[in-house]
Amino acid sequence: MKIYDISQEVFSCSIFPGDDAPVMDAQCRMERGDTYNLTAFTMCAHNGTHIDAPFHFFADGATVEAVPLEKTVGLAYVTEQTGTLSSRDAENIIDSAKKASPEAAKRLLIKGDAVVSAEAAEVFAAGDVLLVGGESQSVGPVDAPMAVHKILLGAGTVLLEGIRLSGVGEGVYFLSAAPLSLGGADGAPCRAILIDLES
Repeated sequence: MKIYDISQEVFSCSIFPGDDAPVMDAQCRMERGDTYNLTAFTMCAHNGTHIDAPFHFFADGATVEAVPLEKTVGLAYVTEQTGTLSSRDAENIIDSAKKASPEAAKRLLIKGDAVVSAEAAEVFAAGDVLLVGGESQSVGPVDAPMAVHKILLGAGTVLLEGIRLSGVGEGVYFLSAAPLSLGGADGAPCRAILIDLES
């Protein structure tokens, strides 16, 4: 069984423009004479590899702790794409995923330098996709992410952003990307992994 860590290390991670970066506070260190090591930290909930909950863009949307875990844990389909995905691209991705595994088609991970357009988001939303993930810090265009977020989050689709798929081939995997249970939060970091069930 091969396990792929598709998460970013937190303190060196990518951040969305304008967000605060993670900061480590080494409160106790044995090298300074303390009897133990103790670390505190601060970060934005959307730093590095993280989940967006509907509350991110909807005042009455589900917060992180209320997102069902089956949206972030289960079979997933990895597809390699470039550029801005069109509605036809989205249809082709869903078709390919369903041929590989109808269950994996519910969780789509997009490998490569690609973003989801509003038109593609509409296709994913209509296709009852539980999760859409991408390598960018925003699955939608960084300069105009709101429309894509509203379409997908409004349909109950969870977003997994800032993953790293360079060492992962296209196909079906078992995804574990459960977010930290941050009550009342609009997003949360996660340690996302993929398991190759055929290795």
